[in-house]
Amino acid sequence: MTNASKTAQFAAAYAALTAAHEVADHWIQIDAQAVAKGDHSRDGAVACAQHVASYMATQALALVAVTRVTGARLSWKRAAAALAVSAVTHYVADRQGGHWRDEQPRGVVRLAAVTGHAGWLQRDPNAGYLMDQSWHKGWIAVAAVVAAGGGR
Repeated sequence: MTNASKTAQFAAAYAALTAAHEVADHWIQIDAQAVAKGDHSRDGAVACAQHVASYMATQALALVAVTRVTGARLSWKRAAAALAVSAVTHYVADRQGGHWRDEQPRGVVRLAAVTGHAGWLQRDPNAGYLMDQSWHKGWIAVAAVVAAGGGR
């Protein structure tokens, strides 16, 4: 595979995964999942898993569509690995839903706090959402690299 075709496959995968992320996170996810997914309980874990399952299905459909429309030749194994990266990292972040302003943070919120973002998270009511979305999009870029064939 040439570098140009890897670049095109990355671009197609990134576009598909990102568009699907927006749809799945804001249109497909139901309010009950959004409210419960950050609860530190079994019900919260189930709500988050349900959201991530529909999220991953939306991204899978987008990858299928982009390969059919563009002719990109993504390996199904690499596409599955990319979806796994996106799903696992999405679940990890979304289990923090509603906890971005916690004074005793856990998980991704703790990572944000120890990297110097605690003040912003406390001060700005939009900071948690922005940190969440940037986390997702960063991992979507990694997933697109995986889908496109990784390194050399």
